[in-house]
Amino acid sequence: MSDSSQNPTRKGALTTLLTLPALAAILASGASGVARADTRSDLKYQSTPNNGQQCSQCALFVAGKTPGGDGTCKIIPGTVSSSGWCAAFSKKPS
Repeated sequence: MSDSSQNPTRKGALTTLLTLPALAAILASGASGVARADTRSDLKYQSTPNNGQQCSQCALFVAGKTPGGDGTCKIIPGTVSSSGWCAAFSKKPS
């Protein structure tokens, strides 16, 4: 069966299944502040969108005080751009 309406759901599930173990490993190794400082580069964070994906659409993004402004991330230390992106991107459920 090739129902195109199910492809995003399958893709999202596969992305989550592949991303979660990687995140767990990064967080487990990040017990010290020194190791956690590398999380931004380990996850290839950038302040611009990637293929239409951006932090404001991610389940890990915590919005700041102003709409469209910088916020924080549940796994990347410090502030992140709402239009940024990293390899841990996980689309918010609709």
